[in-house]
Amino acid sequence: MRVMIFGCGYSGQAIAEAFEAEGARVSGTARSTEKAQDLATKDIHAFVFDGSAFSNELLIELREVTHLVQSIPPGKEGDPLLKLLARQLRELCPKLQWIGYLSTVGVYGDHGGGWVTEETPGSPILGRSIERVDTEEAWISEGKGGGIPVAILRLAGIYGPGRNAFVNLARGTARRIIKKDQVFNRIRVEDIGGAALFLAKREMEGIYNVTDDEPGPPQDVIIEAARLMGVEPPPEQDFETADMTPMARSFYGANKRVSNAKIRALGFQFRFPNYRMSLDEMWSTGRWRG
Repeated sequence: MRVMIFGCGYSGQAIAEAFEAEGARVSGTARSTEKAQDLATKDIHAFVFDGSAFSNELLIELREVTHLVQSIPPGKEGDPLLKLLARQLRELCPKLQWIGYLSTVGVYGDHGGGWVTEETPGSPILGRSIERVDTEEAWISEGKGGGIPVAILRLAGIYGPGRNAFVNLARGTARRIIKKDQVFNRIRVEDIGGAALFLAKREMEGIYNVTDDEPGPPQDVIIEAARLMGVEPPPEQDFETADMTPMARSFYGANKRVSNAKIRALGFQFRFPNYRMSLDEMWSTGRWRG
C-alpha cells in the first residue's frame, strides 16, 4: 500500500502509524514547512499543502498513491482537496484503490440522548456539521464517478496520549460541567488508525461510526481520571450558569448515543472500547503525557 494522508495532524498521524505497522509507505501533508519537517521525523513522507494548489512534487506522489485519507475539515467554500481533485480523480491518482474521509458524529445532531446508527438521517444543528454532510455526499459521488470505494468514518470526540483528562487536570483546566442526562461518545485516537486500516485493507465503502462502546456523562471521565491520579476532581459547575465559550456550549446542544455495531459486525475490534480501560492504560504506562 502507498498511502497519502491529507491533513496529517493528531488523527492523521495515528492512521499513519497503523499503516506503517503493515509495511505501507505513508505520505502526509501539513500546512507549513515546520510541521512537514515534524512529520518527516516520524517516517512520514511529508508535503506542504495549504489547500490552494498541488505542488509538482505532490502531483508526482499522487500518481503512485493507492489509498487516500482526507482529514482536512471543510471550510465555507467546501472541501479544499475535493475542489482540486473533482472530475479528474482517476487522471491525477491512476492507481487509487480506496478513499477514507474523516467526518464527525456531529452530523446526527440532537436525539435527546437516544441511540443513532449509520441509518439515522443526518440533522446537524451546527454550521460545521452541516458542511460535513455536504462534503460526505460530495466524496461519495466523486468516488462513484471514478469507480473508487469511499468510506466515511464518522468520529466521536477524539482523545488519546497528550490530549486527555489527565493533561487537563495537570494543567488545571479540567472542568466538571453538569447538564442533566447529557452523554457523549468518545474515541481513542489509536482506534481511529485501526479502523481506517481495517476498512482500507478490505476496500470497504459506506458510512461507519468510529466510536467507543459506552456513551456517558462527560463529568464521569474527569472523576475517573482524578481517581487514577490521586487528586481531587474540580468542583461541579451547572451548565446553565457556567462560563463557557459559545463553541464549548454548542457541543452540549447535541445529546445522543452513537452505535458502533456496524463496523463491529464486520469484525473490527476496538483496542479501547471504553474510557475506563483506556484511561487506566494511559496512566499505568505514562503514555497520557503524549
